[in-house]
Amino acid sequence: MPKKESPLTALSPFLPEGSFDAVACYLQHYKVHLTITKERQSILGNYRNKFFNKAHRISVNGNLNKYTFLITLLHEMAHLLAYEKYGNRISSHGKEWKIEFGKILSEFIPKKIFPADIEKSLLLSLNDQAATTCADPHLTRVLKKYDLQKKGYYFVEELPQGSLFRLNNGVIFKKGERVRKRFRCIEVATKKIYLFSPVYEVALVS
Repeated sequence: MPKKESPLTALSPFLPEGSFDAVACYLQHYKVHLTITKERQSILGNYRNKFFNKAHRISVNGNLNKYTFLITLLHEMAHLLAYEKYGNRISSHGKEWKIEFGKILSEFIPKKIFPADIEKSLLLSLNDQAATTCADPHLTRVLKKYDLQKKGYYFVEELPQGSLFRLNNGVIFKKGERVRKRFRCIEVATKKIYLFSPVYEVALVS
């Protein structure tokens, strides 16, 4: 879908039932410029703080399932809240962001918007001080169950070692061994080595 600023009336179909009013309240209060974008493989959402005459800006990928869309939007809203409270001299996913994200989730979780497995994973993620939620592998695995299934696409961790896989830009890699939390993979054309998250989604090359 094309990149576009989203009026609040157009936002509702992207959100789970019961979440729109609370989300709209935040967006209106902080005068957020919200943009729904086409799929970006490297990120799910983005936040840019206000400056001069520009408002707070948040973008979220429009291809996400409703639960992932909401969590991503709240993730970015927590960046806004952290900026409002602490300024821009803080770590992107440091303790200040974790505090604000915990607060905003504590408002949404009791509304029973999320299925039980997502709710449980969110609570576990919040208790893991190393996690950044949207990049948390366990939560990503749970959220994938609510995606529309794409034939031929898998997480890197699901592929046998030695498999060839393709990114959306057409670049082909060969899966190698696991190195700590990531997989060492070789770009076939250049022989360069890259590390991939186990829950990075790719297309299997048959």
